[in-house]
Amino acid sequence: MNKYRTDYCGKLSKKDINREVKLSGWIHRRRDHGSLVFIDLRDHFGIVQLTIDNSSPLIDKISRLHLESVISISGKVLARSSETVNSTLATGEIEVTLEGCDILSEAQMLPIQVNSDNEFPEETRLTYRFLDLRREKLHNNIVLRSQVISRIRQLMTESGFMEFQTPILTASSPEGARDFLVPSRLHPGKFYALPQAPQIFKQLLMVAGFDRYFQIAPCFRDEDARADRSPGEFYQLDIEMSFVEQEDVFAAIEPVMYQIFAEFGKKSVDPAPFLRVKFDDSMLKYGSDKPDLRNPLEIAEVTEVFADSTFKIFVESIKSGAVVRAIPAPKCSTQPRSFFDKMIAFAQENGAKGLAYISYDEAGNGGGPIAKFLNDEQHAKLKKLAGLANGDAVFFSSDSELKATKLAGLVRKKLGEDLGLIDPNRFALCWVTDFPFYEWDEDRKLIDFSHNPFSMPQGGLAALEAAKTREDLLAIKAYQYDLVCNGIELCSGAIRNHLLDTLYKAFELVGYSHETIETRFAALANAFKYGPPPHGGAAPGIDRIVMLLADEPNIREVICFPMNQKAEDLMMNAPSVPEAKQLRELNIMSAASKPKSN
Repeated sequence: MNKYRTDYCGKLSKKDINREVKLSGWIHRRRDHGSLVFIDLRDHFGIVQLTIDNSSPLIDKISRLHLESVISISGKVLARSSETVNSTLATGEIEVTLEGCDILSEAQMLPIQVNSDNEFPEETRLTYRFLDLRREKLHNNIVLRSQVISRIRQLMTESGFMEFQTPILTASSPEGARDFLVPSRLHPGKFYALPQAPQIFKQLLMVAGFDRYFQIAPCFRDEDARADRSPGEFYQLDIEMSFVEQEDVFAAIEPVMYQIFAEFGKKSVDPAPFLRVKFDDSMLKYGSDKPDLRNPLEIAEVTEVFADSTFKIFVESIKSGAVVRAIPAPKCSTQPRSFFDKMIAFAQENGAKGLAYISYDEAGNGGGPIAKFLNDEQHAKLKKLAGLANGDAVFFSSDSELKATKLAGLVRKKLGEDLGLIDPNRFALCWVTDFPFYEWDEDRKLIDFSHNPFSMPQGGLAALEAAKTREDLLAIKAYQYDLVCNGIELCSGAIRNHLLDTLYKAFELVGYSHETIETRFAALANAFKYGPPPHGGAAPGIDRIVMLLADEPNIREVICFPMNQKAEDLMMNAPSVPEAKQLRELNIMSAASKPKSN
């Protein structure tokens, strides 16, 4: 028999009444009610109430222990009286009388209260993460993460995918973020890179003749943290398939994603097939390539309405290439002036000079600062284009297309939130497709890949060769797609460019020579000379999936040991300064110890 326990705290029930049990766990809470002392004992599985009479010889031993001390107890399971049943506790119908107790370890005074949902500073929580993880909500999130990953593995295997592991020490690749570099002891002056994603390796697995691959893959990117992105590392469900087109990839992923959200989420889930939204349509209608489809508001292009109006500010900006986007605000004509002022202030906080608006009363008459600049015909056209009804208001974003789109998307999001239009009990999933293959890098003044450099351009080599101008290149679409849920990007993917001539041309147009391709992507370029199959895939993010399922606003709440916003592990004191011996072995001189030149 196990020396520490016969049962788990959270698993006891009425069927165990009158049984002698042995339990082990942490002292979660203690309450002194005069003649009786109550102790909540917690283990991984839950909490059970212990009772001990004040006259018991064990009372002194128990009373001197701090919360979170670990004890092993023996006792008898009894039924609680009807008036003392705790319906909020799984074991609330029973309690255990304390007959014996061994102290397994004593806790010091706690820096974090485990039995409380009170907020603590991030620094404290991350420094004492092992205590933070004992708290019920976070503990349950990590359990959820484990269950989700286990179920994903099962579903992928049942769908005919095979799980393989790809290297962690590899070469640098252009995934769009900074690499983490690892110095080589055996090859002085040379470095490995931790993989930003197993991109090239999973393509090579397809070239190697495997049909369906998946992996719960760790990925490493030296990028800043944000609410839905952990600094340093993250995990993704990495997928690749041979002899497929875009819809085949969707058909493989959708049942898995639907099942995971339906099984582990506590919200309704949009059924498969998920809505397909083209990138250009998404940017226009939602002001984002990560649309939250729970928000019913749709942005409209209304440049033509104002081009011939008497509103000189818009007219002049349109002549300079600006566009005007309309964001409807349903049933807002009766809102007080402060509502519109708040929206203007919001726009200004996000870099705009202001935010024009028109308000239509129940009779259909336009009011507001710029209503007088439109004639009746223009008002009618505006209403039609923006889908406005009497009693609605409408806001306008006017700037270059990129800036107008961004502001319109932000205004749409804020209106959806402020007006209570977003359904909090729904998972709205969609595919955003037809991303531009190239984009213009304004800072560097050159053409670059917009999404994934190894994607197949729509139209193939012929489309690339036919492009003669910058505008021609920017018009090329790719077989690239993102899966989005509630405004959060869950995964990116693409049908890959498996034809070497097309790959050479695609890279050549952004300044890479054949020789550079052969050097930087030697394995892929070499493999593509020996019969690569058409292939494609995607990579849903595990952390983001669990974050949505747990209904958490920050990704660190579903990761066991996250870093802080500065990419520091406060618990392990990482990153740290290596010892001089370690640097000598790696033939590296630290910048901090480098002699200063005169």
